[in-house]
Amino acid sequence: MTGKQRRRAISTMVLMLLSAVPSMTTFAATDGAIPLQQGSHQLAASSTKHPNRTGPVSQADLAPNAKSAVVMDYATGKVLFAKNADVRLPMASITKIMTMILIMEALDDGKLTLKDKIKASEYAASMGGSQIFLEPGESMTVEEMMKGIAIASANDACVAMAEHLAGTEAAFVEEMNEKAKDLDMRNTHFANCNGLPAANHYSSARDVAIMSRELLKHKEITRWTSVYSDYLRKDTEHPLWLVNTNKLVRFYDGVDGLKTGYTTEAKYCLSATAKKPDGFRVIAVAMGEPKSTTRNAEVSSMLNWSFSQFESKVLYRKGQLVQQDVPVGRGSPKHVDALAGNLVGVVSARGSHPKYHSEVEIFKLRAPVVVGQKIGVLRVFDGDDEVARTSLVAAATVKRAGFWETVRDIVTFGTAK
Repeated sequence: MTGKQRRRAISTMVLMLLSAVPSMTTFAATDGAIPLQQGSHQLAASSTKHPNRTGPVSQADLAPNAKSAVVMDYATGKVLFAKNADVRLPMASITKIMTMILIMEALDDGKLTLKDKIKASEYAASMGGSQIFLEPGESMTVEEMMKGIAIASANDACVAMAEHLAGTEAAFVEEMNEKAKDLDMRNTHFANCNGLPAANHYSSARDVAIMSRELLKHKEITRWTSVYSDYLRKDTEHPLWLVNTNKLVRFYDGVDGLKTGYTTEAKYCLSATAKKPDGFRVIAVAMGEPKSTTRNAEVSSMLNWSFSQFESKVLYRKGQLVQQDVPVGRGSPKHVDALAGNLVGVVSARGSHPKYHSEVEIFKLRAPVVVGQKIGVLRVFDGDDEVARTSLVAAATVKRAGFWETVRDIVTFGTAK
């Protein structure tokens, strides 16, 4: 038995013992990150261009022991509660949310399949902290790597995936930072893909909520993040039992993710998401909690408060038909349907009974039009206040009409049918 195999066996025994004690959640306590920069500023509420930067609607301190905390409505991105939301703090293994975003995007784009084999380099296998004890040269499928990352917070699996997708971890981290910019994460910088201690590696509670929301747009992610326990290498001589570092997936109804984090510097961090049967989903983030039990209790309180105080309603789903037969000048065909470019939802205080109305703006179109092209804007109002908006996109491609088709239209224009 090699040294790493011996550690696998010991780790499995330890996990079996710890899983029997719900309050003991520190077995992933060696992963994390140390930022050099720390600062604080509160962003003012912005326009609907960035609805996730709406100010909090409650002054209650739901997380008194956290250094910072945020509750965000998933459907709208509206912040329902904020405490030091934009302070830059160590994020530990919450880092892996961004790593999983890039993996899920690669799956969506066809660059990966869940059955693809990923080989661990010597560097990937050398990662400390939480791990699945990859041996240099050992191969696992993407499905197995995702189990390791999402359930057991495996640092070695993160690096193996990063090297497979980008060639090197450094190149993958550049992509992580580019994605953070795209998401308008103003107080985040990544130095690695797994959250192990590194300089200049930090985030904020608001930014963690933003990237959590982005990850949840990939519906398949909860097939891993919601699992409490599973196995890797199950039919081998060295099976590894995985136990979710997020105990709320077992002890809070509706929680199906998302990611924990711990280091000495970061303390106990968690981005948790829960969904009610009616579809109302929220994201609760707590950073810098003193104990895992305190973290779990305060995140549970934030979830309870959200579901008791607010209700969310989806008005239009992504791809839903909004307006039929939008005219297209010199088009063949002459019309195209307009679809909602993104999900449009609203969140309101329970019992407030807002009255929403929608307004549609359609651009003047001229062929050619390509499928998915922005062709208008849908706005939702509560009274005079705009509360949501999305682009309207073309449901199909419209080519430019040919010469004889154009002549025929001119000749038949105004003729009774």
